[in-house]
This record gives sequence, structure tokens and C-alpha cells, in this order.
Amino acid sequence: MLKKLIRNLRKPRNAAEPKGQQLPYAEHGLSLDLFSRNAISVTTRLQEAGYQAFLVGGCVRDALLGERPKDFDVATSATPEQVRGVFRNSRIIGRRFRLAHVLFGRETIEVATFRSNHTTHDAASGRAAQDSSGRILRDNVYGTLEEDALRRDFTVNALYYDPSDRTLHDFAGGISDLHKRTLRLIGDPETRYLEDPVRMLRAIRFAAKLNFDLPAETAQPIKRLAGMLADIPAARLYEEALKVFLNGSAEDSFDLMQQYGLFAPLFPFSAKELEQDPDYCATLVRLALRSTDTRLAEGKTVTPAFLFAALLWPALLPLMAQYQAEGLAPVPAIQKAAHKLLPMQLQHVAIPRRFTVPMQEIWALQERLPYRYGRRAETVLANPRFRAAYDFLLLREDAGEDTGNLGQWWTEYQFAPEPDRRRMVSELSGPVRKSRRPRKRKSRSSSRGGKTQ
Repeated sequence: MLKKLIRNLRKPRNAAEPKGQQLPYAEHGLSLDLFSRNAISVTTRLQEAGYQAFLVGGCVRDALLGERPKDFDVATSATPEQVRGVFRNSRIIGRRFRLAHVLFGRETIEVATFRSNHTTHDAASGRAAQDSSGRILRDNVYGTLEEDALRRDFTVNALYYDPSDRTLHDFAGGISDLHKRTLRLIGDPETRYLEDPVRMLRAIRFAAKLNFDLPAETAQPIKRLAGMLADIPAARLYEEALKVFLNGSAEDSFDLMQQYGLFAPLFPFSAKELEQDPDYCATLVRLALRSTDTRLAEGKTVTPAFLFAALLWPALLPLMAQYQAEGLAPVPAIQKAAHKLLPMQLQHVAIPRRFTVPMQEIWALQERLPYRYGRRAETVLANPRFRAAYDFLLLREDAGEDTGNLGQWWTEYQFAPEPDRRRMVSELSGPVRKSRRPRKRKSRSSSRGGKTQ
């Protein structure tokens, strides 16, 4: 489909002075069946009410790449208040960027009004605001379709599809960049990153997810400007972190984050340990992300609690060691370490409490798993977090940590009949002493069950 579209392009386009290109169905072949019926309904009803409305962004991009889109956005000439007037099942959200959500049961269609560049008058009226570095603090200046295209981040996200006549609008050379599989910003890259530093995270996320190249002009400013992510609200960085690590290409995204210095602003305490002990810490994080990618590819669920537990485990280790050196027993030491680490980390990425609580439980169980005498093993096995903690134990061993075959013991114990469980406990000779950071990775047995998160 994309190759056919490229062949039918009428002439090259000048990126500096984009001229809207309208491609009919015969030239792009995008079927309405690829798009949500609710999203099409939104565009249709807005058009019937007298407004322009288009499907835009990732859903159009993914459809052109031969993938079935999952999320659907609409761009329109209607203001959020006018959208609210058309749809009783909608709500207006946002202050920095006001838009409407149209609700259809479990599906939400995001509807954004065409944006335009800011003027001095816009700043004076309060509709737009930027800080001294150029970061956009408020962006509610409305404009035309072409102006909206030039306000978007990447050319491949500035493609507009009209379901009514199946026309595809390309104002920024997005079709050509899709063909080249390259991720190019609209406008001056440094200026666009300064406007919204989160675009740097979006760049590496799209590059990893779509397997697109980052051309020099897109990539060059990132490492130098990465520190500006510290100015982004921690709650927004949490949402962006989820998008980065739950897009099916978490491992590749992590590698790009490391390459361009974007991991440290989000997880500074883990980043320090990754640098000091890459053999163990970086391996553990990478294995956790690889497992996440595999589970998503298989259609399985992934809990952010397990993911963030792995991302922050490297930062937890030195605190645990410090408190144990001060005389605390292992379980109190790991609990105290978690209570110290999490408040500091939440200043950077605001992980919700519904995930930080199970994270702490998974961590604490790591120090309970070695102690299996009497009825302790049964008590641990009955813990609601046992399966996640067991998977985390296997992850540690995969990363090279020597636990004295603790993972193999728990693998056998949890599936053994009651008499065999009693025998296994009676045969224990003493608590396992672990080396947290082995210099050499141990070979692993392939007899373990599949991990769940």
C-alpha cells in the first residue's frame, strides 16, 4: 500500500514550504475497515454539524504501514466547547492543551482543535504561554488545518484522513518519510524539543516501535537537551514512561534512552548503578524489558508494578547493603530502603500508589524467599504476590545473581505434592547466602516454567 502511494506522488515537496497534498483513495487504498467505527462516527457528526474533521496522527500512520491501529485521534475546526455541544457523551479536559474526549463505553476518542502558531496577542490573552527556555506552558491558539499540521511534532504524525471522501492530506512530507522509514521533526528540531522536551522521548519511542531511523538533525540535539526533562511534571513523565516501556519495543527503547541520555532524567538513582555495575544491573533491566516485550507480543498482560520494580531494583541494592551493614536484618533493611528510595524517585516519575505498594511487596518477598523452615515456605507460597516475587527471583538469577539455586527450589516446591514439600523443607541445611552482584553470570537450567508479570 505504501509503495503504491509513493509511486503515485505527483511531485517532490519542499519541507520548508509545505504545500498541502490531497491523495484520493485510489492513490493510498486505506480502507474504512481499518479504523474504529466510533472514530469515524465522530468525524461524520462533526462534519454534519458544519465543522472540518479528520482522523489524524498514529492511526493514519500505522494504517499506511500495514498495521491495525489501536488508538484513534480526531482533529477538527470545532473548539472543545463546540465538540461538547455536538456530543453529550463527551468531556473537556486539560489546561495546557484543552481538548475533548468523546466516550463510547471503554473506548475514548480524543478530539483536538486545529492549533496555530502563537503571537504576542495570544500570550497577552492567556491562550498561549512559554517559559524562558521556550517550553510551551499553554497551547490553546486555534488555527487552520494546514497550520495545525505544522504544529505537530513529526512528519509521519501529520497525516489527515477524511473518512467521508477517503482523501488523505499530507502537509509535511509524511508519506515520503514513511517510505524512507525515517523520523523527521517538522521545523527546527532544537526549537521543537525546547517547546516540549517530551518530544525527545516520543522520538526514541517511535524510532524503536516503528523501526525507523533517527536522522542526524532529529537525533543530534537530544543528548544535549535531555536534562530538560527534569522540568516536566512527574505525573506526565509517568504516562510517557508507560508509553515507552509498554509499546512492545521496550528493550530497544531502553537502549536508545541510554544512548541519548534520556534514562537518567527519569530514573537517576538506577542510572547511577547501571553505570557502576552494568554486568548485573543493566542485564537485569534489559531482561525485564525483553520479557515485557515478549508478553505483549503474545497478548498477555503486563503489570507496571513488576516493570518498575525491575527498573528501580538497581537503585535499591546499595541502600539495602547500607542498612544491613548498620545491623538491620534483611527484611527490615529492604523495607527501609524502599521507604527511602520511592519518595525520591516519585519526584521524577510519579508512579501511582496502586503500583508502588505491590512493588514493595515484591521486593520484600525477595528476602523472605530464602527462609523456608517450618511453615514459612507455605506462608510465602500463599502470599498473593508470590508469583510475581518468584518471577522476580528468576529474573535476578537470569541477570547473574547467585542465589544457591533458590529459584529451582521454588520451581519444584510450588508444584510438588504435600509429602514432597515436607521432605524438601526437612532437607534444607541452612539459609542461602546470596551474592547480590556476581562478577560472572551462572549458567541457567531450562526446566523452569514461563514467567508471569
